[in-house]
Amino acid sequence: MAKRVIIIASGETERRALPHLARHLQDCAVTVCEVRIPPRNRALDAQMAERLIKAAWYGNLHDPPDKFVVVIDLDGADPEALMEPIRSRLSGLREGVSADVLYAYAQQHLEAWYFADAQKLREFLGRELGQIDTSRPDEIRNPKLHLKHLLRGCMYTARVSEEIARTLDAGTIAGRSPSFKKFVDAMRNGSTSQEI
Repeated sequence: MAKRVIIIASGETERRALPHLARHLQDCAVTVCEVRIPPRNRALDAQMAERLIKAAWYGNLHDPPDKFVVVIDLDGADPEALMEPIRSRLSGLREGVSADVLYAYAQQHLEAWYFADAQKLREFLGRELGQIDTSRPDEIRNPKLHLKHLLRGCMYTARVSEEIARTLDAGTIAGRSPSFKKFVDAMRNGSTSQEI
């Protein structure tokens, strides 16, 4: 039986892109049943993550998820500094929510993961990717801005992000992006004690 996962993420870009980036996990019996984001463009902080998880859990009691994966963009910050308040707050969920809660992050922005599959991203854009090292996508500074420049006049929206994500190969991304591999590991077989 497939493991049902609900992803908690920061915004519309993630809500549209992450199911496509995780679709290959269906082969491992892992299904993304939904991606929940804060309403009205609010920030994803510890309190909001707790509210989203509780709403998703109690709204699905007839068919509860097996796991929640909280995904944040670090914007280059220290992972522990941003993740610890969320972990601390969510550690108290055990009294009502019996699903595992795991954590993952994009080192800069989700868009860095797109550069890990440079060949497919080049094909989508119809051009070269510029002066960046796509073999180390987690180190690309401001990948979202770089992607916006590469779109040549096309506006970068959550819908465009979804179109890009739909074309990419998750195996290639996982091979080049340690943060994406940790996301995949959390989705596939992580445990609540796993440090991500």
